[in-house]
Order: sequence, then C-alpha cells, then structure tokens
Amino acid sequence: MNVISNVLYWISTGLLVPVIVLLIFFFIRALVLVGAFFGQYMHQRKASDALRRAVDSIAEAGTAAASDNALPAASASVAAAYARRIVAAAGQPARIDLLLSEFELDADKNVSTSRVLTKMGPILGLMGTLIPMGPALVGLAAGDIASMAYNMQVAFATTVVGLVVSAIGFLTQQAKERWAVRDLATLEFLAETVKQKGAL
Repeated sequence: MNVISNVLYWISTGLLVPVIVLLIFFFIRALVLVGAFFGQYMHQRKASDALRRAVDSIAEAGTAAASDNALPAASASVAAAYARRIVAAAGQPARIDLLLSEFELDADKNVSTSRVLTKMGPILGLMGTLIPMGPALVGLAAGDIASMAYNMQVAFATTVVGLVVSAIGFLTQQAKERWAVRDLATLEFLAETVKQKGAL
C-alpha cells in the first residue's frame, strides 16, 4: 500500500510544473483575448446594427437590387458575409438552412477560446492548489516552516491565477454568445424573408 501511495505522490508532484506552465500560458492567452475583445466589441456593435437595419429594409423592399445595395460589405462581419450568401441562395431553401448551420459553427468557433479558458482556469487552479499541499503538510510535520510557507504560496498563487483566467473567459464568453444569438436571429429573419418571397 505504501508503494502505491508513494507512486501517486510522485505522479502528483511531477504534475506541478506542467500545471504551472499551462496556467501561465492560459493567463497570457487571456490577456491577449481581453485586448482583442475590446476591438471586437466596438466592431460588433456597429456591424450588428448595420446588418439589422439592412435586413429590415430588405424585408420592406423585397427586390434583389435593394438587397444587394442595402447589405453591408461582406468584409464588415461574418454575419454580413452570410447575409449576402443567403440572399444569393434565394429559391434554395436547403442551401439557406445549410448556411445558417455553417454560421452557427463559425459563431461557436469564435466562442471556443473563451469557453476553454472558463473551464481550464478552475481545473488548473485547483490542481495547482492541491498538489503543493502534500509537500506543505510534509514540511509541517518535519518542522520545516520555510518549505511549508513556499508550498502554500504556490498553492494560493495558482488558485488566484486560475480564477482570473476563468473570469476573463466567462465574461468574454457571455458577450460573444449574445452577439452570436443576435446575429443568428437576424439571419434567420432574413432567411425566412427570402424563403417567403422566393427571390429578393
């Protein structure tokens, strides 16, 4: 039994360095995500509003010329590019449904980084907390206060970093999912309009 316990202890202790390295990597990735998020936030607000106004005008006009002129440039946003493809697929309901599904996949890909940070932050933080506790307790039993203090410092630091990573991931994930739902609702409205009128 002691052999098994020692093996588990060695394995868990050996995981400390990879856990810390991964935490540092995800923390840097979270900082990069925050920087990119603010730029995306400003762009998304303008692009979503412009797309919504364009789709409303298309629904009222109902002509191919009006739709082509009203829609934002395909480079304005991913949703605008899909809107143009949906209008071009007028008369092909199956193709329109496929485009909506493809947009959902692209939107999910945009959220994936935030989702990974949300889940991996607490996991790595908890691992980084529990692993040093073993050596800290051993140091306490041996009367080595310096060793115990060092291991407790590592445990608390990994917990804080993991929670920060998770918080950044959670907040950006919530915002990106709202953007995706709003754009998807707009595209679904456009798709139904195209299907009903046959050709715009």
